[in-house]
Amino acid sequence: MTSFLKMHGLGNDFAIFDARTFPLALDQAGARAVADRRRGIGCDQVIVMEPAKGANAFMRIFNADGGEVESCGNAARCVAYLLMAEAGIDQVKIETTGGPLLCRTADESRVTVDMGAPRLDWREIPMAQAVDTASFALDVPGFKDRALQSAAAVSVGNPHCVLFVENADNAPVATLGPAIEHHPWFPARTNVEFVEPRGPQRLRMRVWERGAGITRACGTGACAAAVAANLRGLTERKVTVVLDGGELEIDWREDDDHVLMTGPVGFSFGGEVDIKALLANA
Repeated sequence: MTSFLKMHGLGNDFAIFDARTFPLALDQAGARAVADRRRGIGCDQVIVMEPAKGANAFMRIFNADGGEVESCGNAARCVAYLLMAEAGIDQVKIETTGGPLLCRTADESRVTVDMGAPRLDWREIPMAQAVDTASFALDVPGFKDRALQSAAAVSVGNPHCVLFVENADNAPVATLGPAIEHHPWFPARTNVEFVEPRGPQRLRMRVWERGAGITRACGTGACAAAVAANLRGLTERKVTVVLDGGELEIDWREDDDHVLMTGPVGFSFGGEVDIKALLANA
């Protein structure tokens, strides 16, 4: 049996395993079985904490479909909270495939994560062809949505396609989201944000996450939306992003170009799971 914690950031939920002392051999099939909401623990992402040189931990991230991805802002807050509580400190460094994340305590239940500088070059996102990532037309067969004529692309450790819409609550997230996720212009697939500006310091956002579908929140997506909105002149560099699960504070600092994300951490439950048994019943 393997111990785990179930945590969430604004309803974006995770099964977190601590493999810093005893390695956990988790592959795509195992992660998919754990994430299954009917036969497994059930979660948007499976997180594995591993040892790391020069950092407090390495965070390995699997989406619900079993695919391993580069970064997850909401999970970073949860992992950082665990590490800081364990060591009695107020700042930690987490390594990810998408780059290092510096995290610090914001208050008793919130954590601030320095997501680093956003990547705006089409090759860094990555995209399959050269475009002005601040605004480009995206042709998606079967969709004539006006927002597609001025899409934006940003990497915050992982790829994002941002669409600005008049009403995020009525946006076709469930249909247009997966179509863009698998668009040939995004060779590594992409997360898709549907963003409604609500003033110079406020955005409403809904999200289709790559490999997970519609989730109640996406930390890196909120960062990407804030960057894209500021580049368009729609907002200031510091905004509140309203997601289905709650609010995140995003600050795109001018002095070093880093994006800071602040939001809450939530505990659901803990337990033990037999991953081999889950695989046998998958």
